[in-house]
Amino acid sequence: MWSWRFQTAGMEREGCPLELAPMASTTAQLALGDALCAELMEHRNFRKEDFALFHPGGKLGKRFMRVSELMHAGDELPLVPPSAPMRDVIYEISSKKLGMTVVGGGGSVAGVITDGDVRRLLEKHGGSLMEMTAGDCCTPSPVTIQPDALAAEALNLLESRKITAVLVTSADKRILGVLHLHDLWRLQLI
Repeated sequence: MWSWRFQTAGMEREGCPLELAPMASTTAQLALGDALCAELMEHRNFRKEDFALFHPGGKLGKRFMRVSELMHAGDELPLVPPSAPMRDVIYEISSKKLGMTVVGGGGSVAGVITDGDVRRLLEKHGGSLMEMTAGDCCTPSPVTIQPDALAAEALNLLESRKITAVLVTSADKRILGVLHLHDLWRLQLI
């Protein structure tokens, strides 16, 4: 049986003005539990990524989801070839509802065109924009991220670059998908 001295963690007084509720001892026990947990985590080489396995449902687990689990790929991927007329580019941006399209083909990326790019290009070129191709108008060397990156890393990248979408590419820069800021907002990481 524990002694009262251990239960109160060496506290002379609990802190309750009525001397009824355990306050100081419960706080001390929480600190002791946290210290034991931290030591065990270090001893077992517990990593940030392990939280996703053991805490998948909560906000903490969501921060450790992988980009590959959240990205738009396959038929959801807005993609046009460099030869596509701007009319097709605008249609692809609108129909896929991600505010952008990838310009490329055969897995390679030539660039991206966002809805903001279209507005700026219209201002600059007027009606002649419709005579141009996706290859003429795309922004080359778009921001990319690897599919095994964490959702929290993707969120930091999007916020630091002040962009709303990032291309998900393989190590050899082949297009795999697109991750949009709204996909991360749905996780309530912010």
